[in-house]
Amino acid sequence: MSSAGGRQPSQSRAIPTRTVTLSDAAQLPADYCTTPGGTLFSTTPGGTRIIYDRKFLLDRRNSPMAQTPPCHLPNIPGVTSP
Repeated sequence: MSSAGGRQPSQSRAIPTRTVTLSDAAQLPADYCTTPGGTLFSTTPGGTRIIYDRKFLLDRRNSPMAQTPPCHLPNIPGVTSP
């Protein structure tokens, strides 16, 4: 049986991992989608997995896009406006 559209299956690759040792329960993240090392995990509506590591996010912290609020935000006092 041929694959749809003549596409070939992609090759699998190992996911790089690292071990973070915790010395106290207070070091555990409060958010379910983060890890103690600071990596964020998410998915798109189509099911694609997105992984943001701490270094990537810190590198983007001072970018011009991060300093500008998104367009078309509703005016919610105390949330989107002072």
